[in-house]
Amino acid sequence: MSVGGSEPGRRPGHRPERVAEEIRNEVSLMLAGELKDPRLAAPVIITEVRMTNMRTVRVFVELAGSKEERATTLAGLKAAAGYVRHELVERLQLRRAPEVLFIPDQSQEYARRINDLLREVNPPEKS
Repeated sequence: MSVGGSEPGRRPGHRPERVAEEIRNEVSLMLAGELKDPRLAAPVIITEVRMTNMRTVRVFVELAGSKEERATTLAGLKAAAGYVRHELVERLQLRRAPEVLFIPDQSQEYARRINDLLREVNPPEKS
């Protein structure tokens, strides 16, 4: 038996998923009150956190408001990325500081558009 999960056919550990979940929790706490940037006044919902190689963290966020408000909020998040990166290293005791990328999650809009198209193609029957 080998150590560290290097057996043939065995999946590597779930560390990236566990760390991603912890990052999600910590970034949510930061957004709830630690980040004082006025651009972050609009509601921000973290929908998903993905880590590909423990060096890059992609934080998918759902932004409320008009197009201009969402752009302003996203600019505030990008400006806070350095602080978030530093805090993650301190709080989670990571060896390396991962690059933090805030990405607008457009899956809700995409799903809504697909539903609208499906309704156009196959309208619901009236009974």
